[in-house]
Formats: sequence, C-alpha cells, structure tokens
Amino acid sequence: MMEKNNIALHEFSDKAILAELGDFVKRTRLEQNKTQQQLADLAGVNRSTIVQIENGNGSTMLSFIQVLRSLEQLHLFASFQQKPLISPLLLAKQEMRKRRRARTIPKSISKKPKSDW
Repeated sequence: MMEKNNIALHEFSDKAILAELGDFVKRTRLEQNKTQQQLADLAGVNRSTIVQIENGNGSTMLSFIQVLRSLEQLHLFASFQQKPLISPLLLAKQEMRKRRRARTIPKSISKKPKSDW
C-alpha cells in the first residue's frame, strides 16, 4: 500500500476526502486526549457533529472551522492564502512614476500682481 504522502488527493472521491478529514480530526482529538464531548463543547457544536465529521459524513464548513480552531489546527488553511503578486513590468512602471526630487515654485509666478480684470 502506498504511503498517504504519495497519494494525489485530486484522485480521491469526495467521500474519500471527507473520510481523510474525519480521520485527521479523530487522530488530532485523541492525540490531545479529548473526548468527543469535550471537543464539541470547545467548538460550540453538538457531539453528533463531531461524530459526523469523524465518520466522514461531512458537516458545514463553519462547523469544520470551529472544530479545527478548537484543535488549534487553523494553520492548515495557510496554504489557501494568496499574496497579491505584482508583475515585473508593473513594478518597473511604478518605480518610474516615483518622485525623484521636490519642485520649487518659481518666484516670478508667485509675485505677479493680480489683475483687475
């Protein structure tokens, strides 16, 4: 059997992915020595929600996030964050637009008398 690290997740069925997520929640909960009820209380969900997740039957995304937060596993979502990338051309254009020196107002313009017109 192949190790889980070598398996391409995109080849999994949706049900298999839910089962993997449920296994992860269960393993993490047991490593932290928490009962399903303790985790449910920490997450603010029913124990039946924990049972559903651990059995791979799914749940709402909100409940799953609450469970991961209670297990201190929200760092798993870090790979979803995308930093905006600036293309090198746009960066060069922005660099060219930066001011390089300050302007002074010519004295001849500022001392002209106002017209009566």
